[in-house]
Amino acid sequence: QVPLVESGGGSVQAGGSLRLSCVASRNTARRDCMGWFRQAPGKEREGVAVISSDGRTSYADAVKGRFTISKDNAKNTLYLQMNSLKPEDTAMYYCAEGAGRALCHTREGRYHGYWGRGTQVTVSS
Repeated sequence: QVPLVESGGGSVQAGGSLRLSCVASRNTARRDCMGWFRQAPGKEREGVAVISSDGRTSYADAVKGRFTISKDNAKNTLYLQMNSLKPEDTAMYYCAEGAGRALCHTREGRYHGYWGRGTQVTVSS
């Protein structure tokens, strides 16, 4: 069973919005840390937003004030609401989990052991 499955990506114009979803096969309430990462062609993977089991969140500076990460533990689903999208937000977005709570705020992908296959977000100017 695939542990994480993303959806919700698509193509939008600058200024538009998208909501990404990540359905987990395991109980999200027990996950110390879950997050969204992205990778654009030719660029390194970037931690976009994370949420720890106590509800604390951390965002990359590039998305602060525009993106919101949340969880619905009853549905075992992680979300990323993306508003005021910019062309530089274009990337493949991945859901991940596995980091411990103490390392969650670092938004470092290397601490996460479980990854989805990604969903593409394309923002045109």
